[in-house]
Amino acid sequence: MASDRSRLEFGLFVPPMHYMKQNPTRALWRNLEMLEYADSLGFHEAWIGEHHSGGAEIIGSPEVFIGSAIQRTTQMRLGTGVASLPYHHPFHVAERAVLLDHLSRGRTMLGVGPGSLPTDASMIGVPWADTRKRMVESWEAIHHLLTSDEPLTMETDWFTLRDAILQVEPYSLPTMEVAFTAMESPFGPSMAGKYGSSLISLSGTTASGFGALGRHWSVVEAEAAKHNQSVDRKNWGVVVMMHVAETREQAKKEVERQLPAFAAYSALISERTFEWLEADPDAPEPEGEPTIQDIIDAFGGTKIACIGTPDDAIEMITNLQEVTGGFGRLLMFTGTDWTNQEALYRGLELTAREVMPAFQGSSTRPERAAQRSIETRAEKIAEQRASIRLANEKYAAENAPA
Repeated sequence: MASDRSRLEFGLFVPPMHYMKQNPTRALWRNLEMLEYADSLGFHEAWIGEHHSGGAEIIGSPEVFIGSAIQRTTQMRLGTGVASLPYHHPFHVAERAVLLDHLSRGRTMLGVGPGSLPTDASMIGVPWADTRKRMVESWEAIHHLLTSDEPLTMETDWFTLRDAILQVEPYSLPTMEVAFTAMESPFGPSMAGKYGSSLISLSGTTASGFGALGRHWSVVEAEAAKHNQSVDRKNWGVVVMMHVAETREQAKKEVERQLPAFAAYSALISERTFEWLEADPDAPEPEGEPTIQDIIDAFGGTKIACIGTPDDAIEMITNLQEVTGGFGRLLMFTGTDWTNQEALYRGLELTAREVMPAFQGSSTRPERAAQRSIETRAEKIAEQRASIRLANEKYAAENAPA
């Protein structure tokens, strides 16, 4: 009988965030190449962001990017991480999601959210105070379009639908996987619970958000119970900051040029981004960019982030599992230019080779086989040598001179 072993899936969360003094064309192509390489290593999924300002997060349409990535990957699932619903007519969001579902033969996912950069909303005239209201309205329409055969008529102060119905139903039945995101508030978890959907928690990427992380799934379960929905922790993805190398010194060296600048930039562009040094609110504000050690210390060593070895990553992930009560997906925050491409690929390789097996059980049988061989080695070698001795003796007897 097959064993019932739990499996933590590993994936990527790709905003992306690129330093601005570079060729954006090359940066976008590096993202595609990274996904292709991660797919070859066995990473389960990747979520691609949507942003329109700030200069670093330069993918304006995750759907277009995913359409290209579909052709370069074979196993990896690809999702919008996320489609900012207040910025789009809901009919178009639903229609594009269904198109990708067919083009990928079921490998794409629909992650949705209210948008993360106030400057995005400002440029297109969306009041920031309205984004969550608009997201709820939009999602009600999208959910109907994806799951019902009945035409939808709906009018709000920002979109209208009249007898709307999609020409093509989703490839995935009943529809593609849907995910909501969460930072510190219960908004995302409550939506995930209400609709029986997946959840992506970004709380592990900030010192302040980490405190809310353990509460996310309890909100999902409570809302699911209210609405007679079924939810499963295997559909909970937790985003982490993580880069691994053979040694801690090497890992720190590989990120020391770009990570401090990334941290400083992130703290400037949005309230929702990465408040790297919040551990002591009364501490004086650091002068200049934070150092690598500042960043590591702010996250409590390897407690909620990892710049270190595969063993450090295993320790960090184990801690997250204990804090949360368990989740099904570990999503590495990447596409950030923390390192050069060679170091990034080496880190992904080490993660696949040495970190994944600790949470997927894939090395259990080889390790057991090796242990059995060690334990019976003396006995088996004795048998082997005895057999060789008998064969030599038999040959000598049969070929002795008459």
